[in-house]
Amino acid sequence: MEIHPFGPDDTAALAAWTDLVNAIGAFDAPWERPMTTAIAEARWRHGWDGEPGTPFLARVGEEVVGWAAISTSEYDNLHLAWLELGVHPDHRRQGHGSVLLARLEAEARSAGRTSIAVDAWESEAADGFAKAHGLDRKSAEINRRQVVAEIDWPALDGRYDEALPHAAGYVLERLLGPTPDDGLEALAEMASAINDAPTDDLDYEDEVFSGERMRAYETAVEAHGDRLYRVVARHVATGELAAQTVVAVSRAEPTWGDQHDTSVTRAHRGHRLGLLLKTDMLRWLRDAEPALATIDTWNAESNDRMIEVNEVLAYRVMGRAWAYQRSL
Repeated sequence: MEIHPFGPDDTAALAAWTDLVNAIGAFDAPWERPMTTAIAEARWRHGWDGEPGTPFLARVGEEVVGWAAISTSEYDNLHLAWLELGVHPDHRRQGHGSVLLARLEAEARSAGRTSIAVDAWESEAADGFAKAHGLDRKSAEINRRQVVAEIDWPALDGRYDEALPHAAGYVLERLLGPTPDDGLEALAEMASAINDAPTDDLDYEDEVFSGERMRAYETAVEAHGDRLYRVVARHVATGELAAQTVVAVSRAEPTWGDQHDTSVTRAHRGHRLGLLLKTDMLRWLRDAEPALATIDTWNAESNDRMIEVNEVLAYRVMGRAWAYQRSL
C-alpha cells in the first residue's frame, strides 16, 4: 500500500477522496450529507477556521482503499494532533487502517505533538481497533437532526413566550454574513464561552479565540458555499454580547443546514437565552430559507443543558461517535 498526501489543488485526488468518503459514509452513517468535490476543496484549503489538516490517500496498485488526515492547531492545544482515517468497506480487515494510523503517528511526532485523538462512529469494529492500538475512550458525542417539517410551531411559540420574561434585560439581534472588522474582538470574547462545554476525559485545553480566528472561521464558511446566520443576545444595560447561536445553510443544497456554535457567557446564564436564540433562529430560517429541510447538530453526550434545549426543539438522535485518545 502506498500513502501520499494531497492538497486542495489536486483535482484528481479530491475526486477520489470524495468518492471514497461517500462509499464509507454509505456504509457507516448513511444519514450523513454526501460529500462533494467543492466541499472537499474548501475543507482542505480552509479547514474549520483557517487551519486545514493534511490529507492522505492510500492506494493498492491503482485502487484507492483508504484515507487519513492529521490536523494540528497553532491557536491552542499545542500538544495535540487530531487524526482521521477511513478504509473502504470492501478493503477492511486487511491491516490498512493500522498502516495509516502508524503514518499519522509519525506525522504527529514530527510536528512535535505528544498526544493523538481520533473520532469514530460507535461500533464494535471501532472499539476493537482502538483497543488494539492503545487508544482509550475519552468522550462521546451525539449527532442530532432537526426535521423542519416536523416542528410544532404553536408549541415552540409557547415555549418562547414562557421563556421571554426570564430574559427581560436582553435584546435579540439577527446578523447575516460576515462580521464587521470592529465587531470581531467582541465576537471572539463571546465565542470563548464554548470552553465551558464538557470535554469529558479528553486531554484538551481551552480554545483561544481572537478576532483573526473569527474572521478565518467566517472565511471558511463562505468558502464551503454556506450562508452564515447568527442570532445574538445583547445585554441592554451593558451592551455586552451575552450569547449566540449560529447556523450555516448550503447555497448549493439549501435543504441542508448545520448548527454551529451555541453558547451563553457565564455571567449571563440562567435567563433561558439558549432556547430563545435557537427558537428565533428557526423563525428566521423559516422565512429566509424556505427550502431548508434539516439541521444537524453535535453535542457532547454529557452536555445536559444543551441537550435539554435540543429535545425541546424536537431534534432526533442519528448516531453516537466516540473520541479516543492516548499519549505518544
